[in-house]
Amino acid sequence: MTTTTSTRTTQVFRVYIKASPERVWEAITSPEWNVKYGYPGHTEYDLRPGGAWRALMPADMVEQYGVPEIGVDGEVTEVDPPNRLVLTYRFRFAPDQEAEGFREVVWELHPEHGGVTRLTVTHDVTDAPIAAAMIEGSANLGEGGGGYAWILSDLKTLLETGTAIES
Repeated sequence: MTTTTSTRTTQVFRVYIKASPERVWEAITSPEWNVKYGYPGHTEYDLRPGGAWRALMPADMVEQYGVPEIGVDGEVTEVDPPNRLVLTYRFRFAPDQEAEGFREVVWELHPEHGGVTRLTVTHDVTDAPIAAAMIEGSANLGEGGGGYAWILSDLKTLLETGTAIES
């Protein structure tokens, strides 16, 4: 879902995962877990306000496709494990992506009944059409694409079945 107001445009993604908030948090923030779902590579976080975070691309993709070693980077601005993680982010695959600058992404985890966690991810894409297309999965990225719907579906599948969609 995309919501536009006079000052801010956001994309909101929500998924319900049969796992505890602690387990979902670990899957999001731990490189040992986040390398297992979504796109190739892993994400590293310095989980404190002002800490850096970055999405590292696999060496074979860097060599074969010429993508940068750090595909996405930003700063951690708020940490409340296992409930909320707020970050700035920017894509770094091409100069026009970097030129859009940093935006905010908010991860919110809420326990539901029956051992289910409601995970809501909200991206600020104000004045960032390239980031918006990449996040929603409509960017023409060849074999890439799928955006956050893909990432969150894969996270859910991994946590609920033990196997990622493309394992």
